[in-house]
Amino acid sequence: MTNALQEALKHQPILLFDGECGFCNKSVQFFLNREKPSKKMHFAPLESEIGKALKAYFEIDEKIDSIILIRDHSAFIKSCAALRMTQYMNGLWPLLSIFVIIPPFLRNVVYDFIAKRRRKIIGRVKTCELINMEDKKRFLSL
Repeated sequence: MTNALQEALKHQPILLFDGECGFCNKSVQFFLNREKPSKKMHFAPLESEIGKALKAYFEIDEKIDSIILIRDHSAFIKSCAALRMTQYMNGLWPLLSIFVIIPPFLRNVVYDFIAKRRRKIIGRVKTCELINMEDKKRFLSL
């Protein structure tokens, strides 16, 4: 295990996202705007070196380009990640985590429907949107 990977694992929870996807970048912005004051979440694009290293460490197929939440030394993918992310959000968002009782193969039908169309919805981006300096420190690859 490399030093960079060991260092990244100290920053859990970590959200890996498609850094080239406009919808994914907007989703990260949406999360940042609704995150609890503790601001525990860290972020890394899937395409980054640390994103690739984390996927390899957790033995996640290279072809997976969905969000991945790394928490408590476990990796959650697709709807499992999205629902668990809500626990780090303000307001009523954490109530959505109740849907983890629905089997993932059913939840992921909805997730996959949106994921297949995400680049058509907003398109691709070349750089992340502007983020404040405090939040920028939580991006492991910027």
